[in-house]
Amino acid sequence: MGCSSCGVGSSGTPSGCGDKGHCTSGSCNKLNTYDWIATRDMFDPSEYNIVEVSFKKGAHKDFFINDPGNRSLTGDMVVVETASGYDVGRISLSGELVRMQMKKKYTSEERVAFKIIRKANERDLEKLEEARRLEKETMVKARVISRTMGIDMKIGDVEFQGDKKKATFYYTAEGRVDFRELVKEYAKEFKVKIEMRQIGARQESARIGGIGSCGRELCCSTWLSDFKSVNTAAARYQNIAINQSKLSGQCGRLKCCLNYELDTYMDALEDFPQDAEFLKTKVGSAHLIKTDIFKGLLYYAYDGEKMRGTIIALDKARVKEIKELNKKGMLPDELSIYKVSVAPDRDSDDNIEHEYEDVTGQIELRNEPKKKKNKPQRRDGDRNRPNNQSDGRNNNAENRSDNRPRHERQARPEGPNQRTNPPESDVRKNERPNLADQHPKDSNNSNNKDLNTNLPPSDNKTNSDQTSKTGSKNKKKKFFNKNRKPKDGQ
Repeated sequence: MGCSSCGVGSSGTPSGCGDKGHCTSGSCNKLNTYDWIATRDMFDPSEYNIVEVSFKKGAHKDFFINDPGNRSLTGDMVVVETASGYDVGRISLSGELVRMQMKKKYTSEERVAFKIIRKANERDLEKLEEARRLEKETMVKARVISRTMGIDMKIGDVEFQGDKKKATFYYTAEGRVDFRELVKEYAKEFKVKIEMRQIGARQESARIGGIGSCGRELCCSTWLSDFKSVNTAAARYQNIAINQSKLSGQCGRLKCCLNYELDTYMDALEDFPQDAEFLKTKVGSAHLIKTDIFKGLLYYAYDGEKMRGTIIALDKARVKEIKELNKKGMLPDELSIYKVSVAPDRDSDDNIEHEYEDVTGQIELRNEPKKKKNKPQRRDGDRNRPNNQSDGRNNNAENRSDNRPRHERQARPEGPNQRTNPPESDVRKNERPNLADQHPKDSNNSNNKDLNTNLPPSDNKTNSDQTSKTGSKNKKKKFFNKNRKPKDGQ
């Protein structure tokens, strides 16, 4: 992977740090190696003529014979021999470190057959840059062709040789894939020699690279070269919750870092008692809830209903003592004779009292509890009223609509079970019209009409407008109840 503050020039050399891709942080290339012997002015009496060359910024490495006449050193771009043409890479290791690297990868000197031809010139580097530009476009086309042919495989990466005469396709698949027809289509489309290489999900993520959940670059793309099997037992020994989404890496497999501290946990668990899941006492039996490996404590809880919810922390020695008593058929009075108190860590951030300063200069007042507003209690006679009308508004509307004298108006019924009088409009609909039983209101209205006829036209107009307005207001205020029965059986 490339450094965030280090750009790469046309020759592939980082232009920022100037360490030729071998900075001490190890983040310029994938699977980067630091040749610390080459950086010192030390004479090597036993020179080793085999060097390690990395291709495509550490995507893959191989060993080549370096003749003394080439005068190529660590960090130089060189042209090397291949089975089909030549390729361009960078020398990553030389000298005695190469011998140790070959021993680590179980590679003998007899298996190294190809040599370094010469140092790469500008034309070789330009051709290599052109080949790198073709890789992304070729990978997209290759995926389309494999999908149209119905082959269950995924093209993860494509790597062109330095002379653009050969292309290696890295793919992942669940099983064996018959790609004989696919290779013919690729050769017909790309006009190069095709090599198909199947890799696993972890190798694919190592070639692509990325950032892990820890915030660092993936281990498989920076330094991890051998992949060991990881299972869920490693998480159980470390008291990690079995959560598939958190335990899986970007490759979809269990994270390799689960094995890093597994040996330390296994050594610490050797001091803990075996088969300590259940303990028996006179109070009742208790079962194991949690094991704190760092503090050396085991947490138990009673099974009985009386003691349910009580969690007791026991030391390893106390658990072993109770186990020995249970084997002899003896039951202790209770689990712990004394309480195990865990002393707080003085250096932890939770126990440090931080001092804060009031920079605003304002006094902070405490929030007083808000008082709940008491809603007015509704009477039983008001339940039939609509919610949007209050008692005051209804009384005003009745006073406005009823212009009769106070002693002639009907008294409002009192009592919880009695209903109010029906509106005037309801009474008129239920009763037959009778001219003799008209209210004084109607007589007043007729007198008003007669008076209006004797007034001038302007006054008539104003009076008619006022009457229309009052009539519209009265209509809006009144409501009609279909379920209402007329009073006195009418």
